[in-house]
Amino acid sequence: MQRLLMRLVRLTSQRFHSGILVILLMAGITTPFLIADVSQKYINLAKKIGAQYGNRAELRIMAWRRTVEESRGLSVSLQLQNINNFFNMLQFVNDQQHWGKNDYWATPIEFLATGGGDCEDFTIAKYFALRELGVPDEKLRLVYVKALSLNQHHMVLAYYHTPTSVPVILDNLDKTIKPAIQRNDLLPIYSFNAENLWLAKEKGRGQLVGGSSRLSLWTDLNNRLTDLEG
Repeated sequence: MQRLLMRLVRLTSQRFHSGILVILLMAGITTPFLIADVSQKYINLAKKIGAQYGNRAELRIMAWRRTVEESRGLSVSLQLQNINNFFNMLQFVNDQQHWGKNDYWATPIEFLATGGGDCEDFTIAKYFALRELGVPDEKLRLVYVKALSLNQHHMVLAYYHTPTSVPVILDNLDKTIKPAIQRNDLLPIYSFNAENLWLAKEKGRGQLVGGSSRLSLWTDLNNRLTDLEG
């Protein structure tokens, strides 16, 4: 099995291939393919997570870092695609089942360590990965919506190519990145990024109502993220 996987890796281009990652994660096998270009800081973090959550958790951390590193320098469109595809491989698990709480916003590390989360966790992980890749905060919004087809609240990530453009949506339900005008199944309620909070309006980018620090779950998440990476 190991020999076959390594052959598949050699047959791919140097650009990250998500299909190969799926095979590696499912098989629980570490290869130099995942380790290449990953800093010692994150290798150490992966080992720490692996000691607590198991070998596959370590692999997920390494694969996350591999994805980020191989996305550097690519066009924004490819970065959006890579990050969206990577995190959408994780499993959906509701907060009550996963954390024993009605609502919990996990850090990307917690999301990867446990191998699953709910829609907020998918969206938050994508947001922080794209920010690390240099995507400006003002071009990104975490959008709390109502998923009409499911009749429940949901969260997605919006990317604005320009301040006045229709954003594209990164989502774990509909995994294909699409312009917001093609997502009639989503009804925006509010959106936010690192600095600001907006209430949704029928047209436009919403009404600014203050700083995102008003969201207690967002503040708590950022505090835990600082502690985990410290």
